[in-house]
Amino acid sequence: MKRVSFAEFGGPDVLHLIDAEEPHAGPGRIRVAVRAAGVNPVDWRIREGQFLKAHPLELPAGVGLDAAGVVDEVGEGVEGVEVGDHVFGEGLSTYAEFAVLTAWARMPEGLSFEEAAGYPSVVETALRIISQVGVRPGQTLLVSGASGGVGSAVLQIARERGIAVIGTAGAANQDYLRDLGAVATTYGEGWVERVRELGRVDAALDLAGSGVIGELVELTGDPQKVVSIADLGAPEFGVRFSDTAGSVPDALAVAADLIKRGRLHIPVEKSYTLGEAAAAHIDSQAGHTRGRRVIVV
Repeated sequence: MKRVSFAEFGGPDVLHLIDAEEPHAGPGRIRVAVRAAGVNPVDWRIREGQFLKAHPLELPAGVGLDAAGVVDEVGEGVEGVEVGDHVFGEGLSTYAEFAVLTAWARMPEGLSFEEAAGYPSVVETALRIISQVGVRPGQTLLVSGASGGVGSAVLQIARERGIAVIGTAGAANQDYLRDLGAVATTYGEGWVERVRELGRVDAALDLAGSGVIGELVELTGDPQKVVSIADLGAPEFGVRFSDTAGSVPDALAVAADLIKRGRLHIPVEKSYTLGEAAAAHIDSQAGHTRGRRVIVV
C-alpha cells in the first residue's frame, strides 16, 4: 500500500510517499480503507520533532491521526461495527491507503468522507480545552486564532453551551467567525485594545501560537484562565499547555450528535492527494485556515 512517511525530523521535504506493508487490526482495533485523512498542526509538529519529550517516536514513522473510511478488518473483541461500515475516528499513520483506528464512530448520514475526516481531533481538542480553561455559561471566552479547525469547533460548542466568544482572525475571516456566533476582531497591532472595547474576558484560548500568551494573561487577569495548544513557551507564563488527549470516543459521540442536529459544521477549505502531503503541511504551517484541510485517498 501507499503511505506517507518520514525517516528524519525536519521540514516538509522529509515527507515521502512510499510502499509499505499493510497494517492489521489487533484486539480492540479496526482497520479502514482510508478515504480521507485530516491534516492537523500536530502532524507537522510531530514531523519537526517538537513533542519528543512527551511522546517519543521511532523512525521511520507514518503521519496523521484522523481518518474517515470503510471498515475492512475488525479486531478481536470489537463489537458494534462490521466490515463495510463507514466510520470516522483516530488512529496512527492515517496518511495512507489503509490505517488502524483506536477510536471510531459511525459517520453521520449525509456527511462525506472528506468532511468527516476533519472532525475527530479538532472536536476532542475543543471539548478538552473548553473544560480545562473553566469557562462557564454566561461568561465570555477569547479565542486567539479562531478560524481554523479547532477554533471552528470551539466557537460552535461554546455557542451551544451559552458561552459568549470573542474571536481573533485575519481580515478575510471576520465574517466567517460572525457566522459561527462569535464577536470578531482582527489580530495585529492594537488587538488588545480592540478586545478590551468589546467587553470583559473571563477566559482565553491560544490556538495559533503567535506569541500572545502574555497579552492573554493580561486580558483575563489570571494565567490559570488561559490554555494554549500551540505555544510551547506558555508554561513560562504560568499558562497550561494542553497536549494530552481526553476521551476520543466521547468526543466522537458529541461530534456525531452535534452534526446530526445541525449544530456543528466545519468546512473543508482545501483537499490534497497523498503525494501532496508536503504541500498540505506547508499550507497548514502558514495558518490563515478557514475550517479544515484534508488529504483524499
